[in-house]
Amino acid sequence: MTDTQPAISIRDLTFTYRIREEPAIHNINLELHPGELMLMVGASGSGKSTIMRAINGLIPRTYRGTMEGSINLFGKDVNEHSMAELSQTVGTLLQDPERQIVTSKVLNEVAFGLENLALPREEILQRVDETLGYLNIMKLRERETFRLSGGEKQIVGVAGVLAMRPRILLLDEPLASLDPASAHESLRIFRELANQGIAVLLVEHRVDDALAIDPDTVVYLENGRIVYSGSPDGLMQTADFHRVKLPASVVMQRAKAEPEPVYKPAVGQVGHLGEELVRFQNVGFRYSNDTSTILHDINFSVRQGDIIALLGPNGAGKTTLVKHVLGLLKPTSGEVRLEGVASKDSTVATAAKTVGYVFQNPSQMLFAPSVQEELAYGPTNLRHDKATMEKNIRWALETIHMSEYRDSPPLALSYGQQKRVSIASILAMRSRILMMDEPTAGQDYWNYRSFMDGILQMPGFDAVLFITHDLDLALTYATRILLLSNGRLAADGPTADVLQDEELLRSCRVLPTSLLRLNLQHLPTTGRFMRAEQLAHAVPNP
Repeated sequence: MTDTQPAISIRDLTFTYRIREEPAIHNINLELHPGELMLMVGASGSGKSTIMRAINGLIPRTYRGTMEGSINLFGKDVNEHSMAELSQTVGTLLQDPERQIVTSKVLNEVAFGLENLALPREEILQRVDETLGYLNIMKLRERETFRLSGGEKQIVGVAGVLAMRPRILLLDEPLASLDPASAHESLRIFRELANQGIAVLLVEHRVDDALAIDPDTVVYLENGRIVYSGSPDGLMQTADFHRVKLPASVVMQRAKAEPEPVYKPAVGQVGHLGEELVRFQNVGFRYSNDTSTILHDINFSVRQGDIIALLGPNGAGKTTLVKHVLGLLKPTSGEVRLEGVASKDSTVATAAKTVGYVFQNPSQMLFAPSVQEELAYGPTNLRHDKATMEKNIRWALETIHMSEYRDSPPLALSYGQQKRVSIASILAMRSRILMMDEPTAGQDYWNYRSFMDGILQMPGFDAVLFITHDLDLALTYATRILLLSNGRLAADGPTADVLQDEELLRSCRVLPTSLLRLNLQHLPTTGRFMRAEQLAHAVPNP
């Protein structure tokens, strides 16, 4: 701690959004000092983002409602700060990097805030380069922002915030789109920033990862109330491990006292594969006005019954690869075949009858005035009959736990809710092949487990492929792993086979998790990968 005066002091804070009857947060009291890092955790809807909005002044300036209590920043009421003052005092990284990027080039993006402060050009360039160097992303300086991967956009967003040199740093799910190695590096940087005197408030669903940097305080919320505030050790016994992802060893110990969970088998099973649905044959790709090749000599097939996790570092070409299946991109060399038809001889509209594709960024998919109409759009274009359409829409909404939002405008929802709506819009189409790009980004542990269970245990999908940076998601659900690095296929095989090669994983910036290590330790006994809750009952003394 470098200062006795709190950077943030919140007293008896209660806030009710204008469009809601119940308060989003109740009687919040907390302090954060310069030089401290606070980790705030809780399920979706627990009030984490609302607290952040109150600190950075978006409440009540942008988000209207009734507020009681007080917030002081370095001893001054937040409402007494002008927005210009707040922008220099509080730096905020939004959950969705797309909402924060406003320019077409990385250099201009990082400089944007500094230019609005009317700083001299020389100082702006100096700060930009210092920040890019500090984050080890100088290679992105001249890149176009629309060509960045989701994870690269996330770290560029961090750079734009840090270049402003804020005294308070608010981070809303900063790891959501980052590969494991990049997430680890970012967390180390956040810890360093706190050690240098910045007050850092980190909201993160990847609790296991965030605990590795020894937060000074952990705050756990449920239903808008602080249930626990204290050391990380206390969180292990307080948090609901069904809703907050705790270290696997903690979950095993606590789950031992509960009845053994029963999970239905997923639709795909190794050794029970049917017809070939997709084939990549010597596929290479580069954008027409770019000399660099994105994909190199890709060869693999997707068969009926496959559940495939596509892993690899940010910028490896994962999204580019998946877009070839739907025909959104056409190979520069080689060919992609969908149900035996080459993509060069087909159209996106034709492919959409077979492939349902969930984009990484939900705002690229959502446009309808209500969730109901959003989900009806695809089935209507596929000429589903009304009764079937309504049945599938109802199932999709129940699967993602969004039935109560049927009449809500999708773009007025939170990022995590938008992501679930985008998934539901594809589920409602009941395509043969389901492809999802980062399906669990912005989702709490309970939600993502629940909808993944619902998707994979429901008959109808012949194959599922999902891109993810969540290694535990892959080992829990996938029967097969594709590992991509620098546009090349580094591995393709059964989940347990690929994930046992730690040297290979690390070379592709995939870091072993506590759940993977426990599964590998007990694999001779169990014979397969399991959730921590299952392991608790599958091994004698967890």
